Parts: sequence; C-alpha cells; structure tokens
Amino acid sequence: MGVPKSGPTTHLGLSCWPGPPSPRETEPVSKQEVDRYLASLDEPKRSTLEALRRAIVEIIPTAEQGISYGVPAFRLKGKVVAGFAAFKNHLSYLPHSGSEFPELGDEIAQYKTSTGALQFRIDRPLPKALVRKLIAVRKRQALPGG
Repeated sequence: MGVPKSGPTTHLGLSCWPGPPSPRETEPVSKQEVDRYLASLDEPKRSTLEALRRAIVEIIPTAEQGISYGVPAFRLKGKVVAGFAAFKNHLSYLPHSGSEFPELGDEIAQYKTSTGALQFRIDRPLPKALVRKLIAVRKRQALPGG
C-alpha cells in the first residue's frame, strides 16, 4: 500500500502529510524571528543584544539572520558564523565553533569562555573591534578561501 498523493495519513493516531518538507521547514528562520527573540527580553539585555546585532550586521551586512538552536544566528554561505543568547545573569556571544577562542588569547582574557560561548555582562555590549575579530576568525575557519 503506497502513500497517498494528497491528504493526510494517520500514523500512531497523528495526521501526517506525505511529501517533501515545505520551504518553511527547510529555510532559515527570518529576521523577524530574531526581532521577536529580542522583543521577548527585559532591559538591559534587549538593548545590549540589539547593539551586538547592529555591530554584527554592520560587519557582515550580507549575513542571513535567523534562529539556530533556538537563538539568533548569522549565516554566510549557509554556515553560521556568529550568534548570541540571553541567560539569567549574563549574555553570550556564540561563534558556533569551539576553536575560535584560543586564537584570540589575551584579547578575550577578561571574559568567561566555554567551548562555544563567550559570556559578557547584560548591561555592556561587546566592543565592536572585538566582534570584528571574532567574526574574522570564524569566517576564516568556516569559509576557507572566501
């Protein structure tokens, strides 16, 4: 018995639509969802991350904004090269790579880092010069030769 060409099928009591995923399921989530993410935050987290977003967009204006793993992310040529997230007591810059921070050494020594996050204060945006360096390292790693 084949899958019907149209209409839902039932599997385990759930309606299932056959066929390939819709463009909405496969396309990156839009800039508007990043807007909604930021709008959901209290101050000063919202304005601090809005400043970081503006810096990222200025540095990589062709980046596609969206949501990856539930947080704002910026893609170039399909690769996430920057992102950020808000937490209860800190904010994080997320390069979506675990190998970026060792290259920056003393430049990030004042910040707490983990394998994939650089934490910063909720009321103080990262310096734009540092964001520029973080993005440059990630682009070099993720997009060799381009």
